[in-house]
This record gives sequence, C-alpha cells and structure tokens, in this order.
Amino acid sequence: MAGTAMIWVFEAFVIAHIVTGATGLVAFWVPVAGRKGGDTHRRFGRIFTFSMLATGAAAVGISIATLIAPLETHPHLPDAAFVRGIFGWMMLYLAVLTVNLAWYGWLCITLKRDRAAMRTPVNLLLQGLLAALAINCVAQGILIGEALMIGISGIGFATVATNLFYLYRARPHPLGWLKEHIKALVGAGISVYTAFFAFGAVRLMPEIALNPVLWSIPLIVGLSIIIYQWRAIARKGGGRERKRPLTA
Repeated sequence: MAGTAMIWVFEAFVIAHIVTGATGLVAFWVPVAGRKGGDTHRRFGRIFTFSMLATGAAAVGISIATLIAPLETHPHLPDAAFVRGIFGWMMLYLAVLTVNLAWYGWLCITLKRDRAAMRTPVNLLLQGLLAALAINCVAQGILIGEALMIGISGIGFATVATNLFYLYRARPHPLGWLKEHIKALVGAGISVYTAFFAFGAVRLMPEIALNPVLWSIPLIVGLSIIIYQWRAIARKGGGRERKRPLTA
C-alpha cells in the first residue's frame, strides 16, 4: 500500500514537473530572442522564472520519491542503485541547481546593484545546499561508476563559485548584476533543457539517455547565448557604465 501511495505521489510530481517545465521552456525564448527591457521581456521573464522555481520544486519531489521507492517509481529499470543515483541523487542536484539559478537571477534583476540585499539567508543557503549536493553527486557517481554524474557536478561548483564571487567581490563591474542575471536565468534554462532531453530520452530512447553528447547540447547552446548577450552588453552599455563610480 505504501508503495502504491508513493507511485501516486511520484506521478503527481511528474505531471507538475512536465506542465511547469514545458511552460518555462517555451517562455525562455521570448526574453532571450526578443527586445530587451520592454513589457514583453519582463512579463515572459517572470513567467519563466516562476515556472523554473515550480519545476525545480516538483523535481525535488520526484527525486525524493525515487530515493524512497526506486523500483516502484521506475519499474522499467531493474537496478535500484542505478535508479537512486541517476533519478534520485542526480535529479535532486539538478533540481536545486535550477532553483538556485532561477532565484539568484531574479534577485539580480530586482535588486540590481544592491548586493547586500541579495545576501539573504535563503540565497546563501541555496549556495551551500547546491555545493553539498554537487559533492554528493560526485560521491554517488563514483559509487555506481557513472562518470556523467561526476562531470555534471562541475556546473554546480561553478555556479556556487561565481555566485559567491559576485556577491562578495570588493569592486564588481557596474553591469555585473545584468551579466549575472543573464548567466543565472540562461543557466536555469540549460538545467531544465538538459533534464528534459536526458530523462525524457530514458523512456523514448534509453540506449542514448546517458550519452554525454546528448547532455552537452543544452550546455553548448546556453553558453553561446550567455557569451553573445555579455558581448552585446559590452558593446551597447559598457562604455557608459564604466564612467560611473564602482559601488560595493
């Protein structure tokens, strides 16, 4: 009976994850490809941000249900240790990564240069939690012999390091808040596209689900978007902003 109840909980989280994730993945492209700063950009940016927060929360529920009942929630996969590693611990890590990036990116655009206001207990807790889960992802990857888990943990370490570097840097770039906003929200998009591609492929094409090439596609596309947007900021606004005094 407990196993049946857990399956129902798992399926409910999966449905919520798909609905909110699909909404966010569509909304993602409007602020990325459209005109920056207008009402449409802001409206779809909010939709994307809160969709990512909801998607990440649902993914936390999916991962916890998987850790509790791995074979009941994934009956097509016979190896409980593998299921816990990939669909439990790694999904939990990716879920917190998504929430971390979405929340951090939201703070960057709403608080802008006020980094002291961004150093809230929730934001700092998310940095510590993501670092712990990235370490755990490495450990679990070693235990089950899955190199992908070890490799993908690097994104979490880089996220925490760059977030904290900006939050505590003595003299940040005047447009650092905008660059961090882009990095974080595009990063959240990378995280969710990666999860949809990879975990969706387990059901449709299980033989390629853990192929590093499949996992690298969203990362390459996302990094290209970040670099392009950062260069656009430097071209259009960097000159004017550098004339302003640097603030802590």
